[in-house]
Amino acid sequence: MACSTCSSGNGAAVGGCQNNGGCGTGACNKMNVFDWLSNMNLPQLNTFDIVEVKFKGGRKEFFRNTDDLNLTTGDPVVVDVPNGHHIGYVSLQGELVRLQMQKKKVANNDEIRKIYRIANDSDLESLQKVVNREMPTLYRTRRIIEDLKLSMKLSDVEYQSDGNKATFYYSADSRVDFRELIKLLAGEFKIRVEMRQISLRQEAGRLGGIGSCGRELCCSTWLSDFKSVSTSAARYQNLSLNPSKLSGQCGRLKCCLNYELETYMNALEDIPEIESPLLTKVGPATLQKTDIFRKIMWFSYERENSWISLKASRVKEIIELNQKKIIPDTLMDNTISTESEDDILNNDLVKMDKKYQKKKKKKKRPGKKKNRNQNNE
Repeated sequence: MACSTCSSGNGAAVGGCQNNGGCGTGACNKMNVFDWLSNMNLPQLNTFDIVEVKFKGGRKEFFRNTDDLNLTTGDPVVVDVPNGHHIGYVSLQGELVRLQMQKKKVANNDEIRKIYRIANDSDLESLQKVVNREMPTLYRTRRIIEDLKLSMKLSDVEYQSDGNKATFYYSADSRVDFRELIKLLAGEFKIRVEMRQISLRQEAGRLGGIGSCGRELCCSTWLSDFKSVSTSAARYQNLSLNPSKLSGQCGRLKCCLNYELETYMNALEDIPEIESPLLTKVGPATLQKTDIFRKIMWFSYERENSWISLKASRVKEIIELNQKKIIPDTLMDNTISTESEDDILNNDLVKMDKKYQKKKKKKKRPGKKKNRNQNNE
């Protein structure tokens, strides 16, 4: 299942091309699915005859195994596609395919195409030849787009294994009239051309990369469903609304902003909303900071730099008193000592250091100095 740059020997394990999720062939464990039912004997005589097949860029489709081929996950297979045939790799089979079809709302009808056979050496050689044509075609097409002055960004090209068709993936902010472009591409490369527009998130997933967390992009490794992300997710998590920090490589808000949002929303149920400063006889107190999980809120009086930490329950009490037009004396009731053990230890070390410095500064009693000349005599 290795690509040409994986430096694998005959019968040896895959060496790895060190591309980590952005493999040009899409066959280096990208978007792989582990079959938890592979070693289990299901109580059925007839297994599910539809197989999930993976292509370049993590694209997956379903095909019917009409000839009852003995397939294993990772086997290259020749499948039926419109206007020819293509080669993909088996990514999933068995009852899990039925669940995947229900999840993706794919109907089990006659529209599902079939698997021809397991790919042999000649099929793989022809696939490698068309793969080698993709990068030159990509560069040449970008030149043509510049000459035609089209406002579109071409990100990837995928050839069909029979060499009769190529799919061009592009992104654009508005609708693009590429009829002239299709004529030029079909005349120059002698192929059938399909233009497919993808979103910026899908583009980042196809190209791959490393995120600000230091790991591979989620969209290029395991994330397949893109959910909408809003700035309110950052507000609930008390994140700074800095576009450069909240945006991913696709230029959109990071998908990981949704990962912990539900946990924050549950924790925020016990945190009161502060719409106006808390009124006390000392003066109004303004909210400065909130620790959501510890349920601690910091307030400060006007023209004072010191902060007072309060429990969320105490803040609710003050809000209820203010609503009843009752003004408490101060915020000092039910305050919390936020000094940790490390701070206490550091304070002790500072005191010891001060004592040492005082001892060092004490003047020593002047002793009698002997005259060297007298000693010599």
